[in-house]
Amino acid sequence: MGQSAEFGKFLKAMRSRLSPEDAGAGPTSGARRVPGLRREEVARLAGVSTDYYVRLEQGRNIHPSRTVLEAVSRALRLSSSEHEHMMDLLEHCAGSARSTVPAGAQGVRPALRQLLDAMGDVPALVLGRRSDVLAGNRLAFLLFADFPALPASERNLARWIILDPAARELFRDWKSVAAEAAGALRLDVGRHPNDAQANQLVGELAVHSEQFRQWWAGHRVATRSAGSVRLHHPAVGDLELNFENLALPDDPDQTLRVYSARAGSPSADALALLGSLGAAEPASKRPSAAAATAEAVE
Repeated sequence: MGQSAEFGKFLKAMRSRLSPEDAGAGPTSGARRVPGLRREEVARLAGVSTDYYVRLEQGRNIHPSRTVLEAVSRALRLSSSEHEHMMDLLEHCAGSARSTVPAGAQGVRPALRQLLDAMGDVPALVLGRRSDVLAGNRLAFLLFADFPALPASERNLARWIILDPAARELFRDWKSVAAEAAGALRLDVGRHPNDAQANQLVGELAVHSEQFRQWWAGHRVATRSAGSVRLHHPAVGDLELNFENLALPDDPDQTLRVYSARAGSPSADALALLGSLGAAEPASKRPSAAAATAEAVE
């Protein structure tokens, strides 16, 4: 396994966020010129020499064992997602076959489209690589954005959350939601470093969002299988929804995200009202589950 500057930058970013107290490095002496742990402290916690760890951060051509990587991960207090990202960076930096195979078109199976339309009472989206919105049902498009009406290149959840002013108004905790979207994109780029569209998206977000630049520079990695969001919808007011990210075994780069409200809650009433408002629109203007994938997304 080879190393790269990106792998080293990730280790450095993870080291800089930890204080000696947080990492259990013990008392230290002398003023600290930079935040976080020193390299020798990480090396001591991981049970390796300082020189060895320095070479890791410098991305020099060494071949760490899984035991060493596990020890470094524990020393840096990496989450499971961060550990996975570290391993992805290391694997792809070696020029493995998986990292050089071009991505094909992202399509949604007809049965999955049918399922989306059948889930009429709950908003649901199919997200693909780079958090591209591959499909969704009517209620999801009413709740978030009319993704089918956007150009194909803009049907991306992370892009919409971070750049669209409407998303800032919709998410009551926009900053944390947007930071998480950036972290999910970072995880995808780590898995597929040669994806030209992902790199183009990162560049666009970096140009137009100072906050994204800060999140990206911090090498934040984020992924959640479940969680909750607080919204303020212009048509129906405040909602608090839970979401579940469901893996699709036959489509490994796709996720079914389903939102729901607690039965009998004001949020459930707001969702029902939103659905009824959407039902009042002419049929020709209503988005369907298939609409977001009228064109194949590369």
